[in-house]
Amino acid sequence: MPDLGTYALPVLSSYAVSLGLLVALIVASVWKARRVRARLEGVENRRGRSA
Repeated sequence: MPDLGTYALPVLSSYAVSLGLLVALIVASVWKARRVRARLEGVENRRGRSA
């Protein structure tokens, strides 16, 4: 790891926040995809189509 000196805390904090936001976006995307898939399967089942 490079020597960041006095900037270590701000730089590492920025990396942590960025990583946290990326994880949150991935989790939100997966969660929404599952919800949409479930709704689509429900609509297809009501219309008499097999999933």
